[in-house]
Amino acid sequence: MSWSKLKQQLDSFLSPTLAGTVAYRATSYRYSPDKSGSCYLTVDQKNILNMADTTTPIRWYQTDQEIKNDPNIVIAVSHEEIEAIRKETKGAVPEERLEIMVRGRKSTSHAKELLAAQTALSKSNFTTAATTFLATSIEDNLESKDILLNILALIDRRVGKKRILNMSESIKMKHPAVQYFYELRRRTV
Repeated sequence: MSWSKLKQQLDSFLSPTLAGTVAYRATSYRYSPDKSGSCYLTVDQKNILNMADTTTPIRWYQTDQEIKNDPNIVIAVSHEEIEAIRKETKGAVPEERLEIMVRGRKSTSHAKELLAAQTALSKSNFTTAATTFLATSIEDNLESKDILLNILALIDRRVGKKRILNMSESIKMKHPAVQYFYELRRRTV
């Protein structure tokens, strides 16, 4: 699909409250066939989603330790998870330490997932991801591990105010790029 046709379809699904604020942009190199160009999202004409640009306000993680130490990521711990650790350790671990163990395991797993998603985004082709977004349901795009699919779904007009407001807890575990676009959309609903 050509870029102009893809952009037209993406624009048709953009939330009316974000029209004029969020835009899809692309660069291409006409006489250089080995360079495919790049696509990115802008907010108020500022380049926001492009990992190659170091001036973007979104934080890109370099290591899993940065993710584990990020105070903006909240790891929720359930009673069932604590009980599972208690059974696994056969009660040999003090009570106050169980929650720390669960949170540590979950943060390690979450850090690996986030770095994998970020790496996939840097290697991904925007047009391929956008085509996938258009062919997939909104629910699947919102639950996806792919950062770009999450963002495209968040700014989609088919995601209503109630769903946006109900997502506040699940967004805390997402990449800062997804959190940025969630906050942008939440302010406009």
